[in-house]
Amino acid sequence: MPTIKKLDSIKIDVYSREHPPPHFHALYAEHEELIVIESLETYAGKLPIVQRKKVIEWAKNKKELLLENFKRLNPRL
Repeated sequence: MPTIKKLDSIKIDVYSREHPPPHFHALYAEHEELIVIESLETYAGKLPIVQRKKVIEWAKNKKELLLENFKRLNPRL
């Protein structure tokens, strides 16, 4: 599970052996949110609002990077 980015105390991870839709995991303390790369909508879980805003703001300009990593780690999808 490679960490793509650390935003303060928030980890952005993309895992191998995943399922559609292409998404990433944002982890902060005991919270985890799965976010769909294309729409930046929540797939599952929940981050505190302040941390979620940071993640979404960062991800807006990093969709291509996130999708490339998802595809590289999940070539069968």
